[in-house]
Amino acid sequence: MRKVLIVGATSAIAEAVARLLAARGDFLYLVGRRAEMLEAIAADLRIRGAARVQTETLDINTIEHHAALLDHAAAALGGLDTVLVAHGTLSEQAACQQSVALTFQELHTNALSVIALLTLVANRFESQRAGTIVVISSVAGDRGRQSNYVYGTAKAAVSSFLSGLRQRLHQAGVRVLTIKPGFVDTPMTRDFAKNPLWAKPERVASDIVRAMEKGKDVVYTPGFWRPVMWIIKSIPERIFKSLSFL
Repeated sequence: MRKVLIVGATSAIAEAVARLLAARGDFLYLVGRRAEMLEAIAADLRIRGAARVQTETLDINTIEHHAALLDHAAAALGGLDTVLVAHGTLSEQAACQQSVALTFQELHTNALSVIALLTLVANRFESQRAGTIVVISSVAGDRGRQSNYVYGTAKAAVSSFLSGLRQRLHQAGVRVLTIKPGFVDTPMTRDFAKNPLWAKPERVASDIVRAMEKGKDVVYTPGFWRPVMWIIKSIPERIFKSLSFL
């Protein structure tokens, strides 16, 4: 039985993960900005078998509240052994190109707030010599592309941070799992045209829980994104810069 803090719990992927954890009887502490939606999700998870579910409303960009959040979660669950970080926004690239302030806001939400929270989680888990950290990054962080390089920059920073954290915490028995989804069909992407490359949140959630159980380090989901991104990263820059379709 895990004692799990889920940050960004109202996201489609996080909710799908929470349903799988609830079916295992795990203790869950859900954090998000929308209180009514959090409570609805919590009620559903209780029906699905979660042994304990509590919620907290918080804008994770308020970094000064992160330490208290971890204390609240640990107190509510009787300890804390797993943290899933799933919050974020899908940056509008064209708007960011015209606004330094918006670019900084997107980087703060998608990278800095994550890094700030993980710094505290890492110290807590390192001290207790156990724990699992799971963070949703993105294949967008593997290489900057003109269509979403602000979002990709944030995810690249998160992935790099997690790589260093994984190495640091390995000796302490703390697992760090980086999740790199490709295109996922969620409310956040409802205006995008869909094709066979798009996955449902339930598929991604299943991959996440399976990776948690197996102690994986980095997971592309669905798995075909690993070779796809290997190819994209292998394209020489002199050629890549002229490829308008990427």
